[in-house]
Amino acid sequence: MFTGSKFITQGIRDNVPPFLQHILWYLIETMEVEAKDYLQVFHLESKMENGKNKQKIVHTQEQPEYRKEYAICSRHMVNAKIFVIDDATHCTMLLAEEY
Repeated sequence: MFTGSKFITQGIRDNVPPFLQHILWYLIETMEVEAKDYLQVFHLESKMENGKNKQKIVHTQEQPEYRKEYAICSRHMVNAKIFVIDDATHCTMLLAEEY
């Protein structure tokens, strides 16, 4: 899963900086699970940690259950829910409201 061509929607292009898009793809590629669900979900929000603004990323999937949280330094904060869908021929990253 998630080895085909990768695409992003206009909403991702307009609202999520390229470095953060690459991080999300990388988090999918490096998941340590028995199997990857065709639907990966990311919840992004800004978070104050030790007096610094950080980008919080919560990565989940339903089957098998998976949840991991990250906090990274970023100048551009994104508050969004993002889906990444693998349909066997290609992978698409989109904002939840574009689904």
